[in-house]
Amino acid sequence: MQTIKNTLAENLTGAHSLAPDSGKFSLEEVPDLSGKVALVTGGSEGIGYGCTHTLLSKNVSKLFILSLSEDIVDDAISAIRSEMGDAAAEKVRWFQCDLSDWSKTGDVAFQIAKETDRLDILINNAARGIMTAQLAKNGIDQHMAQNHIGHVVLTSHLLPLLKKTAEQGNTVRIVNLASNAHESAPKETKFESVEELNKDYGAMAQYGRSKLCSILYATYLTRHLNSAHPGILANATHPGIVETRQSSDHIFEPYPLGGYAMKYGMAPFKKSQFEGCVSTMFAATTTKKSGQYICPPAIVEPGSELARNEALSEQLMKLTWQVVKEKTQAASEGCPLKEY
Repeated sequence: MQTIKNTLAENLTGAHSLAPDSGKFSLEEVPDLSGKVALVTGGSEGIGYGCTHTLLSKNVSKLFILSLSEDIVDDAISAIRSEMGDAAAEKVRWFQCDLSDWSKTGDVAFQIAKETDRLDILINNAARGIMTAQLAKNGIDQHMAQNHIGHVVLTSHLLPLLKKTAEQGNTVRIVNLASNAHESAPKETKFESVEELNKDYGAMAQYGRSKLCSILYATYLTRHLNSAHPGILANATHPGIVETRQSSDHIFEPYPLGGYAMKYGMAPFKKSQFEGCVSTMFAATTTKKSGQYICPPAIVEPGSELARNEALSEQLMKLTWQVVKEKTQAASEGCPLKEY
């Protein structure tokens, strides 16, 4: 019976109270963040905006947002200014960044490192959703290029800053937005070649594989980074079924008819952006553990068999390193991808 309750709590609106006591958490429990600095990719809309709003409401000292659209971030900052005042809005520093452009992503990370002497929270949230397979300009599957590899490049370039923050006695938390859709990743996934990365498995499988990477990367960071720097925690989270542009608009791109079921049929059951960010805020501000897959509100789940495969995690990161090195000059320009 509790398994059913967990499923409801993890995925549907208004169901967080069904979680077991060990998995309960609310945004009201997010601690005061005075003096801390955070970064949220895709922080101007959807689940990312839920994180942004919560961080500012808890007095974070500075907040970096990375996103593609200046119009959307302007709307988000205007909403923050209207609701929280000028002081909160002025804490936000926005950078336009296409995470599938790894050289640009590295440049943005270096700019951020010049503007702050600490980074306590890194939320890798931005993602291409459930959409048809396309290639990024660098010739790599867009889901993998943006959702996984872009965040690896960003995190890697920020490592010196993250380590410095932890070495000063602070707990640093890295959160990768995953999804229960990771269970849709192709069972044959091995991460052995670019040809495999670029194979079209269909919209759900493409998305699910990239979300599998979010979990595998968190466990990789735990083995290679947290082991040497215990003050740095890395976890992956599932937000639930949330009302976002992905679930209301972009879903029609791969599923012109089926999208109606998600947009309208699921509408009464979808979480708000604030409900959808609860597990991520727990991982970003409260958890004391690393290498976990955390579902709403704060339920730790094992993930799929592929998500628990340590060898697959190592192979994923080996291929990630090879692809970045081949496609950009980042490796020779100080990108510490292997310095975990």
